[in-house]
Formats: sequence, structure tokens, C-alpha cells
Amino acid sequence: MAKNVDADNVWLMMVAAMGTELLHGEVARDFPDYLRDESRKVGRAQSIAFPCHEEEIREALEQAAAAGWPVTVQGGRTGITGGAVPDGGLILNLSRMNRVLGLRRASDSGAYLLTVQPGVVLKELRMALARREVDTAAWSPEALAAWRSFRTDREYFFPPDPTETSATIGGMVACNASGACSYRYGPTRAHVEALRVVLVDGDGLALRRGRERAQGRAFRVTTLSGRVLSGRLPAYRLPAVKNAAGLFVADDMDLLDLFIGSEGILGVIVEVELRLTPLPAVRCGLMAFFPTLSAALAFVHRVRGAGGAPSGPGTEGPAAMEFFDARALELLRTRQAEAGGTGDIPAPPPGEHTAVYVEYHGTAPAVEAGVAAAAEALSACGGSEEATWLADHDRELERLKDFRHAVPETVNTVIDRRRRQVPGLTKLGTDMAVPDAHLDAVVAMYQGDLETAGLEYVMFGHIGDNHLHVNILPRTLAEYERGRALYLRWARRVVELGGTVSAEHGIGKFKTGLLREMYGAGGIEAMRAVKRVFDPQGLLNRGNMFEP
Repeated sequence: MAKNVDADNVWLMMVAAMGTELLHGEVARDFPDYLRDESRKVGRAQSIAFPCHEEEIREALEQAAAAGWPVTVQGGRTGITGGAVPDGGLILNLSRMNRVLGLRRASDSGAYLLTVQPGVVLKELRMALARREVDTAAWSPEALAAWRSFRTDREYFFPPDPTETSATIGGMVACNASGACSYRYGPTRAHVEALRVVLVDGDGLALRRGRERAQGRAFRVTTLSGRVLSGRLPAYRLPAVKNAAGLFVADDMDLLDLFIGSEGILGVIVEVELRLTPLPAVRCGLMAFFPTLSAALAFVHRVRGAGGAPSGPGTEGPAAMEFFDARALELLRTRQAEAGGTGDIPAPPPGEHTAVYVEYHGTAPAVEAGVAAAAEALSACGGSEEATWLADHDRELERLKDFRHAVPETVNTVIDRRRRQVPGLTKLGTDMAVPDAHLDAVVAMYQGDLETAGLEYVMFGHIGDNHLHVNILPRTLAEYERGRALYLRWARRVVELGGTVSAEHGIGKFKTGLLREMYGAGGIEAMRAVKRVFDPQGLLNRGNMFEP
């Protein structure tokens, strides 16, 4: 009589018999880092694959399907919502698909369009564009001709700027990543011209902006094998704010945008064509300090003007607007004191309460006019001109950006220390945004509720988009539960105000309940229906956006 073995062992025996080295077992022993991401959540998996090209992705998906395994697609694992954390099955890590595949010029606009694999790392792409150094050995003659033109042209860059520059391009597309300068340039979606996607059954899609479009809320798309997939987009309306919550939908929408920000639940992105942007001639940053929170908010309103956020890259106005409350500044002062005053960031001036960072991009006259307007607003709002920092060179700008990035880094350090004493403790970080008219009200809500609850916190983030991160720093599990209750209360109020529960980090596995608050049970079911069109068994990135 045959010995009973479980399905996972049977499959691993089959893989061994096939002689393939694509799948690796013993993940917890040999690849423990791939069971977690920056959320600090730790998952489990039976196997992991590191494909180097598209055919290996198909092979891995076929093997996972035969075993009945769910598949978690990973890039740089820099997300903080648990989206890259596996819940069993196969990890499909795309970090080795990291080649730049070619360059072309758009026939209509002359823009440079760069095709990359999903594992290309953001900071490495930035460096390659700045140095104009790319491995072109396998490029076509047409791509080489475009590259020669690019190398002698003005400088170009890829504008999305998430805090973590070790993010991969595939992950940025999957989560529609943004960052400080998305205030001017928009999120990743605004810079993607085409995608190549492998579906869970091994078939694929080639999507190009302006080519595949929905008809109202109905959609049809033809796969690479000639199959037609069709369905209906959810009926909900997206909030009129910076938003990364749920599937992107709109009447007559470009179907390319359905996959951008879909958090890997529809297909595996294997190629991305990016539209590059001319580097601005001049960049200048101004860090303004204020004696009160109300003075800082008044400054924000004056600098933004009546029109709110700029309408796009061709407009004048700030490229970024960032905020630091009193507790964020005090956190950085403590960090500098612990470093003996020789830390890697400038210390906030003593006595200053709140800060706002504004960055301008453009021609020299436009940037000078912007900085002059900001200086005038600073004076009118009671800011400190003596303490204001001005950066007009790349190195100085990087130091001010390091100052901004130091806040979440220091928060994570504080929480890691506390977790050693209270295992299971994590920070609670909000990612919500509201329309312009409700900025002051939502800041007052955050501050009032936190003071009443007696919770330690810092508040910082992208105030130009009314998108602030409130990081609650619990000391005990009881404080953690009080913080979670506040988070849910705030989410409900933000949705009532026409805002979003996630402006940039996405939903992942941590915020599925908040997404339900935003779109209701009907909206969630409509998203599930779209997923079933492309992934009938629900195997891809199971648990992201909504529960399995």
C-alpha cells in the first residue's frame, strides 16, 4: 500500500524529477528575508522562484497551478502594507529581471520612451539616466539610434520619488507609487506608456496607452493567444484626491490604468515602458519654520493659492510641499542629540514649532518668482526668515530630502526598540487624504483625538495634497488597540469628507477593512468580479485589497 504524503511534498518530488532549479523549497531556512517586507509582517511559503525572463515566469506559474498554490509576486519588498508577504504557496520574486530593454522616441511628441524589466531598481535607473550609461548590448538598431540621440540631448529623468529608492519599477507600477514630487508630476501612472503582463494561466496581455479602452464601464481585451476576456468595471466613483485605494476605474478608461495600482492581483508585470521627462533647468528648496501649527497651515494655503495643486508638469508652482509637526521636529532633535550633534541630517532650529518644505522646479525666472512668493507668504504668516533653509544645489537639496526621510526612519527605529520589550507591537501609520477645503479640519481631528487618547505620535507628509501621515507610536498593546480604533474612526470621517483611506501606500493585506469602509460590500464584490476575469481561481497575490 502506498505511503500517504501531502500535496506539497508530492509537488516538490515532481519538481525534483523534472530537474528544474527554478523552484526552491525550504524558504524559511534558506530565504527567510523573502517571507517579509517593510511592514514587518512575516508570512509563509512552500517555495520561491527567481525568474530571469518571461518564459521562466510562465513555467513557475504552471508549476504553482499544478500544485494548487497561491502565488505572491514580489519586487524590492519595500511596501509597508504587507502586500509582498506570502500566505503560503509560491513566492515569485522578480528582482533578477532587472535589465533595461530598449529606448524609442514617440512618433507624435518625440518623447523618450524607455522599456525596462520589473526588477530594475529606482535608484539604479536614476543613476543610469544621469550618467547616460546603460547596457545596450542586446538592443535593436532602432533602440541604439534612439540612445545615441538621448546621449546628446538635454537631460531627462523619471519623476516618481517614493521615500525608499530601493523600490523596483514593477513594484512602483503595481502600487502606483508616488512621493513628494507627485504634487507636480503625478504618481507612477502618469509616466507609464505600455505594459506587458503575464496572466496566471501563462497567457499574456500587451497594453498600450490610448489603444485598449473600456466602453463606459464594460471592457474587452484580447490576450496574446487571441482569447477575448470581458467584464464590467466597478460602478464606484473615485474620490477627487490623490488616491491609491482599490482598482482604478472610470468611464471609457484606458485599460492600461486598470493594471497600474492593482497590487498584483490581476497579472504579473514583466515589461514596463516609461515616458521620461526633461530635467528642469533649475531646482530650489525652501524649509520654512513657524511658531505655531496654524501659522504653518496658513502658509500652505497661501503658497498653494486658490487653485490648489498644480495641474501638471507644464504649470508653474511648487513641485513638492512637505509638512513636519512639532513632534516630528522634536524626534529629529533627539536623533541628532543621540548622535552627539554629528548626525547625517541638519538639526531643526531650537524653539521652532512646525516646518513646511517647498520645492520649485522650472526655468530660472520661474523658480526665482516661486521662491520670492514663498518668502512673502512666510513673512505674512509669521515664519522665521532667519531660521529658513534655502537649497539651490543638488547636494543641499539632497540634505533637505534626507531630513524629510529621517522622520519615518527614526519612527521605525523607535518602534523596533519597543518591540523588543513588547513583541507584536507595530507603529500605526495613516495614509489618508482629503479635499483642499478639509485640510485644517482633518489636522484638528487628528491632533484632538490623539491628545484625548493620550497617545504618542508624529505627523508629517505631503501637505500639498492634503495627505498627511500620522504615525502613532504605541508603548503597550493597549495603546496599540486604542490607536487602531482611532484609525478606523478617522477613515470613516475621511470618506465622509470625500477623501481616501490610502493616498499612496495602497491597501495590501493590512487595510482591507478600510477599503470596505470606502467602497462598501458592493464595491468590493465588483473588484472581485474583475479579478475573476483575469485570475478565476484567485491565486495571484491572495489577500491583497480584499480577504481571500
